[in-house]
Amino acid sequence: MSSLVGNVALNFSEEQSMLLDVARAFVRDKAPIDRVRAQLETEAGYDQAVWQEMVDLGWTGIALPESVGGSALGFSAVVPVIEALGHGLLGTPLMDTTLAGQLLLRAGGAAQESALAAIAEGEIATVAFLDGADWGADNTGVSLDDQGCLQGSKSFVGSAQVASRFVVVGNQGGEPLLAVVARDALSDDALVANTLIDLTKRSARIDFSGVKPEQVITGEAVVAALRDYRLLGALLAAVEATGAGARCLEVIVDYLKTRKQFGKLIGSYQALKHPTVDIYCAVEDSRSFCYHAASIIEEGGLSADAETACRMAKTSAGDMLVFAGDRAVQFHGGIGFTWDCDSTLFIRRAQWTQQVFGDAIHHRKRLASLLLD
Repeated sequence: MSSLVGNVALNFSEEQSMLLDVARAFVRDKAPIDRVRAQLETEAGYDQAVWQEMVDLGWTGIALPESVGGSALGFSAVVPVIEALGHGLLGTPLMDTTLAGQLLLRAGGAAQESALAAIAEGEIATVAFLDGADWGADNTGVSLDDQGCLQGSKSFVGSAQVASRFVVVGNQGGEPLLAVVARDALSDDALVANTLIDLTKRSARIDFSGVKPEQVITGEAVVAALRDYRLLGALLAAVEATGAGARCLEVIVDYLKTRKQFGKLIGSYQALKHPTVDIYCAVEDSRSFCYHAASIIEEGGLSADAETACRMAKTSAGDMLVFAGDRAVQFHGGIGFTWDCDSTLFIRRAQWTQQVFGDAIHHRKRLASLLLD
C-alpha cells in the first residue's frame, strides 16, 4: 500500500478524542432514535433546541479561525463530531454549514470575515452547487448578468429550507464565481423542496433568477476552493456513513443475540455470523480511511495525497453502508422491511450516501488516474 498510495499517516489527536467523547454523549442523551424518528416528517427534519445546543458547544466554528469567533482546531476536528452524528442518524445542518464556511474561507479568506463570523455564531449556511445531479460536471450553469443579477437554478441544495445564507456556484463570462445570497433575497416561490429517500435529510431546488447577490467572489482561489469543497464534502459524507455503519452493526448484533429461530439464537448460524464479521471489518476499514484523510488535510489547498485519501474514504464508506444496510434488513426478516424497524433508516441513509458528492464509480475513476497514470 505504501508504494502505491505514498502517505499512510494516521493520527488521532487529543482534541479529536475529546470531541468524539463529547459528541457521542450528546447524541446519546439529546437525540435517541425515538426523537430522531419524531423529526423524520417535520419540515426542518431536526429539533431546533438540539441544534442550538450544538451551536452553544461551538461546533459550527470548530474549523474556523479565532479571528471570526471559531476554535481554530482545523478541519480534522470536525470529523469525530460528524461521525457521532452519523452514529445517531441525526439530521442537522452542521455538515452543510461547515462546508459552506470552508468554501468561503478557502475562496475569500479574510474578506469573508463577517459571513464566517455569522456561521461561527450559528447562522445556517449552505452551498448551492449542483446544476442537475452530476457531481462530475462543472456545475457553473448559473450566470451573473450585466446588471449584477443571477440567472438560473440549482438542484438538491442541502438544508435549503432552514438556511439563512447560500453560497451559489456560477460563472461570469465563462469564469467560475461564488455568489453569496441572503435568504431574504429569494422570492417565496423560489424554493421547491425535494422528496428524498433519506428522511433525515432535507434539500430543495432553488431558482436564483433575478436575485442580486450581496457579494461575488472571483479569481483563481475560487477554482481551488471548489475542488477542495468537493473533496471535503466527500470526506464528511464518508465519516457520517462510517458512524451510521457502526450503529447499524450494533443493531444487527443486538438482534442476533436475542432473536431465536428453531430453538436457537440466530446469531449462532454461520450464514449470519460471517456477513456480520464482514460488516465489522468494513466499518473499521472505513474509519481508518476517514481518519487517515483527516490526518493529512491541510488548511491550504489539498494535496494529491489528501485527494486520494478523501476519494478512498468515500468509496469505502459508501460501499460499506450499502452492504450493512442490506444485511440489516435481510437479517431482521419480514419485519426488516417495515417502517417500525430501524433497518429501513440505515438502508435509506446508504442510498443517500452513495450519491452525494459522487458515487463509488465516480471516485474510483478518479483514483485510477491518481494512482496508476
